Amino acid sequence: MEFHYPNGKKFVSTVQSQPISSHKEKERSSSHGKRGMTLEEDLNETNRFYLEKGKAVIHKKPTPIQIVNVDYPKRSAAVIKEAYFKQASTTDYNGVYNGYYIDFEAKETRNKNSFPLQNFHEHQLIHMEQIEKHKGIGFVIIRFSSTEEIYLLPYNAFKKYWDRMINGGRKSMTKDEIMQDGYPLTLGLQPRIDYLKIVDHLCTLSDEGTR
Repeated sequence: MEFHYPNGKKFVSTVQSQPISSHKEKERSSSHGKRGMTLEEDLNETNRFYLEKGKAVIHKKPTPIQIVNVDYPKRSAAVIKEAYFKQASTTDYNGVYNGYYIDFEAKETRNKNSFPLQNFHEHQLIHMEQIEKHKGIGFVIIRFSSTEEIYLLPYNAFKKYWDRMINGGRKSMTKDEIMQDGYPLTLGLQPRIDYLKIVDHLCTLSDEGTR
């Protein structure tokens, strides 16, 4: 199935298919619990936990798609052959927590010592800037997949490095910079990534006008 961006450019997935594991590999995988899950899977599970416990209502945003070519191999089934993203997406997640509007982007990289800013887009920065102006809580969650280190970086800190790139500086954030300006998040069981603990702190800073 083909997907296209609003400008007509063909969408090419960067996700590589994984070979089917053998029986022994499956046993070894299950013995490691839920290691190896993507950041999106971990966050989706976290948000389900928050919802079930009545802590927050935060969901992944669906991407509007326009279907242009459908095949009907049989009456009971339809196969989408070609589709277009209707518009550029904003950020990955949004919702409500304790009276605050929450909005954030989630990204991961295999790099060990830096995070490429090309993984983000200008319209996402504009969107988060608008969130901040209306007293919402905006941030990015970054994961270094090779070491499973996760950080929450508030929007204002992230924007500093984005502006540096726009002004001709380096096109990535170093891991040291992320550690300096961000907050570490640890993997757990329930929830998987308890980012609301940091959001509580950001809400306090917002109330004090120091964020």
